[in-house]
Amino acid sequence: MSFKPPGGVPTHFRPESVESFWRVSYGERAADARAWAEAHGIRPSADDGFRTALLLVDCQNTFCLPEFELFVGGRSGRGAVDDNVRLCTFIYRNLHTITEIIPTLDTHRAQQIFHPMFWVDGAGNHPAGGETIVTPEDLERGTWRVNPAVEASYGGRVDLSAYALHYVRRLTEDGKYPLMIWPYHAMLGGIGHAMVSAVEEAVFFHGIARHRQTRFEIKGSHTLTENYSVLRPDVLEDQDGRPVGAKNTSLIDHLLTFDAVVVAGQAKSHCVAWTVEDLRSECLARDPSMTGRICLLEDCTSPVVVPGVIDFTEEAEEAFRRFADAGMHQVRSAEPMAQWDIGG
Repeated sequence: MSFKPPGGVPTHFRPESVESFWRVSYGERAADARAWAEAHGIRPSADDGFRTALLLVDCQNTFCLPEFELFVGGRSGRGAVDDNVRLCTFIYRNLHTITEIIPTLDTHRAQQIFHPMFWVDGAGNHPAGGETIVTPEDLERGTWRVNPAVEASYGGRVDLSAYALHYVRRLTEDGKYPLMIWPYHAMLGGIGHAMVSAVEEAVFFHGIARHRQTRFEIKGSHTLTENYSVLRPDVLEDQDGRPVGAKNTSLIDHLLTFDAVVVAGQAKSHCVAWTVEDLRSECLARDPSMTGRICLLEDCTSPVVVPGVIDFTEEAEEAFRRFADAGMHQVRSAEPMAQWDIGG
């Protein structure tokens, strides 16, 4: 493939701004983007001969800012902040080669199977978010059970106790992570749900400069299943074989129309890893050579690490080794895209 050399970075981008949230000045940025495109000869994305999608997984305040609920610090303690500095720089320098940006948005409400409200112990206490794993043995012993008030809210339409045991067993059978009770996070309508301001600004700038609509993808809003991957929920059927959720076939089909798909975001060990795993499976099912189109921005993603509690670094690295073995490319944001040797 043939790419122009990376361009520069507009003067409005301040790396230190990545660590905070603020209002994007859309009018100013739109004018800047039009002027930047004209000055640098950046054409509308419809003119691209080689089409590249940038899939941004959950670049939201809740995961990316240190004061928010599930900050992905990695082992350095600054993971997502430093990742997003590099990510914004990558977007600006490669405006002319990124055809479309597809951000995913983890989207939750209080009453979901991975939030404390859903569960109680024998004394009626909720589990601690970020510190509690619920296993099939826990349910069989009665260590945790579905909150009766939550079950009552379903009016008998769903046997939540039977479903809960089915759910945690299915996670184990399918090789998924066990059910982690997370702190309330990515709450719909809240500041944590919003994209990191600097990333949102870069994505908006791209859309204006390239005359391309950003394609936002919502995930994680189903009460009864986790949805680490944007391409499918963790569990598809209940204990009676009835559908709980479905694959995001529309997005899968759309992604595989591109000549290259670049993936970045948070967290490397969870939503990025499971999204890429599902993308790998789809490529293998359709045409194994398609895996050569997938590029993983390894310096724009970090694993979940809670010091003294849990560290998913090794799981993340193992997943990325598996993806490389399947033919995907591990790349770095400062490398010229012409050197990535994308095929498929």
